[in-house]
Amino acid sequence: MIMNSVTKEVLETAFDYKSYKDMLTRLIEEDKTTGQNQDEWIVDYARLNLQRMNRLDKTWQISDELENRMLSIDTPLTWLTLTEGWCGDAAQIIPVIEKLANANPLIDHKLILRDENLELMDRFLTNGTRSIPKTIIMETESKKVLAVWGPRPSGAAELLHELKANPDIPKEEMYNQLHGWYAKDKGRQTAAEFMNTMETALKTVKI
Repeated sequence: MIMNSVTKEVLETAFDYKSYKDMLTRLIEEDKTTGQNQDEWIVDYARLNLQRMNRLDKTWQISDELENRMLSIDTPLTWLTLTEGWCGDAAQIIPVIEKLANANPLIDHKLILRDENLELMDRFLTNGTRSIPKTIIMETESKKVLAVWGPRPSGAAELLHELKANPDIPKEEMYNQLHGWYAKDKGRQTAAEFMNTMETALKTVKI
């Protein structure tokens, strides 16, 4: 069940994409990441995630078809993404969502840290878990929540479900295969499914 709105106070603490990446970069330079867990392995993983984001920023391009669909949106929207620097799925997904948002000046994409906003996160659980990234799509003026997307596209979710069903697969191998899926998909399913979710919500509102 989607709650009605997101508070102004939450939005005031949010980052834009550049500020979010700048914050992650500063932390990595100090051998840190977001959140309470600062173990060496998770900081190393966050460093790799920042590299993934930088690569996608340079290589992922919105298609003409998606750009036209984005430009057809005439409702000011805010997309609020719950994330953390150590989240591998977020590194693969957020740059794609950011480029979709950049295609339409009526869209404002903001980011907040999950562990600093657990009250909000707990309104948008996935099978009872605080899975991220989660992007909350809302009307900018009313802050009314129209839809939520995440934490990963269906193909990645299905692969991870299959891998987790096999207790003999080490966690490192599991994540290597998951990121292999993202590399092969090249953001296509993320963009398509996110767009479909948003467009369906907008049609519902206009009826």
